[in-house]
Amino acid sequence: MSEAPSLMRQEIEEIPEAVERLLRDGGGDLRAAAEALRKADPAYVCTVARGSSDHACTYLKYAYEILLGLPVASLGPSVASVYRAPLRLGGSACLSVSQSGRSPDIIAMTKAARDGGALTVAITNDAASPLADTADLTVPIHAGPELSVAATKTFVTSAVAGLAILAEVKGDAALLAALRELPSALSAAVEIDWPEIREALSGQDSLYTLGRGPGFAMSGEAALKFKETCRIHAESYSSAEVLHGPVSIVEAGFPVLCFAAGDAAEEAVSGIADEIAAKGGRVFVTSDQAKAAQRVAHVRTGHWLMDPLALIVSFYAFVERVAAERGIDPDVPRHLRKVTETV
Repeated sequence: MSEAPSLMRQEIEEIPEAVERLLRDGGGDLRAAAEALRKADPAYVCTVARGSSDHACTYLKYAYEILLGLPVASLGPSVASVYRAPLRLGGSACLSVSQSGRSPDIIAMTKAARDGGALTVAITNDAASPLADTADLTVPIHAGPELSVAATKTFVTSAVAGLAILAEVKGDAALLAALRELPSALSAAVEIDWPEIREALSGQDSLYTLGRGPGFAMSGEAALKFKETCRIHAESYSSAEVLHGPVSIVEAGFPVLCFAAGDAAEEAVSGIADEIAAKGGRVFVTSDQAKAAQRVAHVRTGHWLMDPLALIVSFYAFVERVAAERGIDPDVPRHLRKVTETV
């Protein structure tokens, strides 16, 4: 008799449905946030988040900067919660992302941003949370209950929510159309779990993850999940920076996972993957452009900006398998709990 799938696996399989539900049931809130941003016409955008939510914000940073030309900066929550320093944020918009909406430092920084003159938008899975009560506007992500400690579907739906707001602000017909097709692409991505990378990690306890642009956000999220669910030490670098020192660690068989989307950075990421493979690393890359590095299966979404979301869904399916093969329950990571209430 086969074992029941982990909660993490069940929630990974729910991602396509959760994204479809967000786009269907959350359309009014997404459009309201977009309209508020258009009216505010901010000179720049701030983000407030921690952990996986902060990686979602890194993804949105690249998306907003590339498509809207708006600089995006991450605010340190401790500036408000610990140091209690006011910030002058007039003329800005602030996106606060938290699946629970209950972390005191995220709430404190959102209040400080609002008091400092920013238009504040909370992206959260709990529309009745303290964070939702603090922000000017709330965008529920409609992910449904997420019981596994490791965030998966809330990460993806948070990123999609921020991206959908951007698409509405810009009036980008191509991006809006691609968003409607995203659930089917994610359904295909769930079926990929990279057995060749799992084999390469056998006996390994350290690796690098790499990416560039929006893909760099997925590299950071992947490194976190390796540590959180598999107790594997993983470091995330931009592919533009890894040769500036970190590559000296690479020796024969050292694992490297490169997140390459079908965007303007794909050639550069694939080139770095090949360079590291030539130095002896066991390098895997989600691109067909690589020559020395090993190409792995990947789903392209029809829009380069959403390719990284399909990549992280495949990664989640993969990393859950890695944990299981190491005899680790990914639903209850050591020393962690679902909601981390940082002051």
